[in-house]
Amino acid sequence: MRILGVDPGLAITGYGIVDYRGNSFFPVTYGCLRSFTGELLYQRLKSLYDQLTNLLADYRPDCMAIEELFFNRNVRTAIAVGQARGVLLLAAAQAGIKVFEYTPLQVKQAVAGFGRAEKQQVQYMVKVIMNLPEVPRPDDVADALAVSICHANNHSSLGAFL
Repeated sequence: MRILGVDPGLAITGYGIVDYRGNSFFPVTYGCLRSFTGELLYQRLKSLYDQLTNLLADYRPDCMAIEELFFNRNVRTAIAVGQARGVLLLAAAQAGIKVFEYTPLQVKQAVAGFGRAEKQQVQYMVKVIMNLPEVPRPDDVADALAVSICHANNHSSLGAFL
């Protein structure tokens, strides 16, 4: 099972593509999609869409797991992230990839065993679970890998991945 985990953002969208076999994780690739603040919003959204479309074509994940929008106090930021999330969902839908959504609480619970875990705890557990030499940077990348772990854990317990 190949899972694409996504931590959506307008400036930086973290992603992690992971093969999950048995109870083991095998990172395929991870990094971030970026849009640039000097561009107009619609150009930034198109850039994220194009980057994700290329990633989907290159790695052909079986599904995409994406973090739900956590409402920020800054409404402008929340709206921008929501728009970025929308184009990411569209790219997956157009590629025929099933999408699963998880709250930050669900992700923390699945990775660290505690829904209120600190960011550093979650990042450390991502490093350990994925058997990585160091915590992936920027934080958005570690968060995306955490989303993929959450999806694998949630669906393996139900015996269904897609």
